[in-house]
Amino acid sequence: MRTLREISLLREALDEFRHRGQRIALVPTMGNLHEGHLALVAEARRRGDVVVATIFVNPLQFGAGEDLDAYPRTLADDQTKLEDAGCDLLFAPETTTLYPRGLEGQTRVCVPEVSEGLCGGDRPGHFDGVATVVTMLFHLVQPDIACFGEKDYQQLAVIRRLVADLHLPVDVVGVPIVRAEDGLALSSRNGYLDAAQRATAPLLYCTLCALREALAAGADPDDTLADGLARLREAGFAPDYLELRNADLGPVTATTREAVLLAAARLGPTRLIDNLSLTLPR
Repeated sequence: MRTLREISLLREALDEFRHRGQRIALVPTMGNLHEGHLALVAEARRRGDVVVATIFVNPLQFGAGEDLDAYPRTLADDQTKLEDAGCDLLFAPETTTLYPRGLEGQTRVCVPEVSEGLCGGDRPGHFDGVATVVTMLFHLVQPDIACFGEKDYQQLAVIRRLVADLHLPVDVVGVPIVRAEDGLALSSRNGYLDAAQRATAPLLYCTLCALREALAAGADPDDTLADGLARLREAGFAPDYLELRNADLGPVTATTREAVLLAAARLGPTRLIDNLSLTLPR
């Protein structure tokens, strides 16, 4: 596996793949890789001839007071994991490489509607940062396929809308959530949890499972969500949101069948997110 840091070298390497007619599969990450990331690489390996991963802790998607400086950076370990997983090329640019004029005057990409509410409501400007860097990476790599995790459900929806609205020739693939044995969705931020918080954290997933069962059986959504919030608070979480949306993140109506439960909640300083898809009864 080659590791490149400069745009010119990335373009040279990608030109070689394209001249051979190979399909390029992209896996964008912020590093500190775990089994969830490696599942994206495995899916990219199945779908493409060449797998390109990126590691970039994107300052544009971190708000004031968020964990940009503390976000774990583990490049050497990540390189080993990617090579073992069959990645062909890693692009790991410096911030000044992607944002040479700094952040204040940076051109930004905004995806309306689907970016609003949920994590977009709690983290203003977050999805503008995500959409901007993903658009940049799509332009630089020009992949045929790009793999993203379904744990970040709203992010995946934003990227799909971005690709559709800008007519980008990229097949966006959602990869199912990878969970620990106790059900906790794998996340780089799980490393912030202390032992007691780590023991509590799986109750977020357990709560969503209980709510999904109730809703699938015909329970009233408002009452069910209120019960879920109470359960989370009783367990020690500070919920940011707990919502039921349709599969495209629009409002649930009387005709909605395919839906998704989405939650974000804090344990101490650590913000956890999770979601479960479900089919509502007629």
